[in-house]
Amino acid sequence: MELDNHAEDLASDLGVDKEEVKADLQNLVEYSVPIDEAKQSLRRKYGDGSSGGGGTPSSKDIGDITPEDGNVTVTGVVLTAGKRSIRYQGDDLEIVEGRLADETGVIDYTSWEDFGLSPGDTITAGNAGVREWDGEPELNLGESTSLSFEDESLDVAYEIGGDAQLADLQTGDRAVTVEVTVVDCERRTIDGRDGETEILSGVFGDESGRLPFTNWDPAPEIEDGGTIRIENAFVQEFRGVPEVNVSEFSVVSAIDREIDVGADATTMDVGEAVHTGGIYDVEVSGNVIAVRDGSGLIQRCPECYRVIQKGQCRTHGSVDGVDDLRVKAILDDGTGAVTVVLDDELTQQVYDGTLEDALEQAREAMDQEVVADTIRERIVGREYRVRGHLSVDEYGANLDAEQFAESDDDTEARASAFLTEVNA
Repeated sequence: MELDNHAEDLASDLGVDKEEVKADLQNLVEYSVPIDEAKQSLRRKYGDGSSGGGGTPSSKDIGDITPEDGNVTVTGVVLTAGKRSIRYQGDDLEIVEGRLADETGVIDYTSWEDFGLSPGDTITAGNAGVREWDGEPELNLGESTSLSFEDESLDVAYEIGGDAQLADLQTGDRAVTVEVTVVDCERRTIDGRDGETEILSGVFGDESGRLPFTNWDPAPEIEDGGTIRIENAFVQEFRGVPEVNVSEFSVVSAIDREIDVGADATTMDVGEAVHTGGIYDVEVSGNVIAVRDGSGLIQRCPECYRVIQKGQCRTHGSVDGVDDLRVKAILDDGTGAVTVVLDDELTQQVYDGTLEDALEQAREAMDQEVVADTIRERIVGREYRVRGHLSVDEYGANLDAEQFAESDDDTEARASAFLTEVNA
């Protein structure tokens, strides 16, 4: 059934304006709410005959709100508020996002109307919609929400404002403020939603560590490098790790203080790292137990640089492949396993030869698999320390290595310590 028909049926059943119902239904469906759940939510919002008609949604503490709540009235302190532009049904809309807190908890919100929210405001939002986002409830403030500013402030156990260090940022964070050093920056042209778009991308760093970034409206303060303060950034997932996004609504300014970028990666067991779901700049150690197919001498598509099979690219069809080197090794430390991916430079190190050497070896053997076999002989069964960026998806855990070095630990001492622990 088309959305228009669903809206007409609901409007007829509930005795309300069809266009208003349709707008609410479109909003919920746009946010991936199943149509039956969206209709039920609107029945709770407007009140159907089985519940004795409409009425003001009940007041709830933030800590008691669940994704099953249709609409609520809530009072809380605005912790953060930041504007962002999104593409909604073909139109560009400006929304306000942030976090709201009371004495019982904290919740994310999205405001589809500009209510003039600022950090530190105490507000009461009546008829605020509730939806589920990433397993947690989130408030939707829109046309049907009545919002008032309270004179008496709530005392909450949460810091007002979005100041954070990079190591504390998580995917989904909004309206955050960071002070960072631009570690690496390049200007690129991408196919954006409005055609070719120039962006800046690279790596930010602070005392707590490093994270990748994308600047969608290139700011000269970022491109010039140095230390900067960014207000109203948001965090999205990119290749399995958090990425700082700087938009046209972000405020970027140079600051006059040195920021020493943390040089040490977070050190974890493999199992612990995989359990995070993705982490930037992590170090793990373990034994290489196998080298996977697709390692050694490979060919890539000259257009998208993806690995091709038998001259075929999944995107560009039949192409003349570009020769390259890669290793996909399984690293296991007893707590878990991860696929470590070595680029051409690291592969040349473990192969102890160049791409030309690999091509010559393959020609002499008339088999390119001999390159992968050589690499297997050199690294399988040995222990390595690996530093890089870990992503986890439905296909497993992958660690794109920046450093790959044989462990220099004293294995005899570690074995002795292990036996002592077991005996104890």
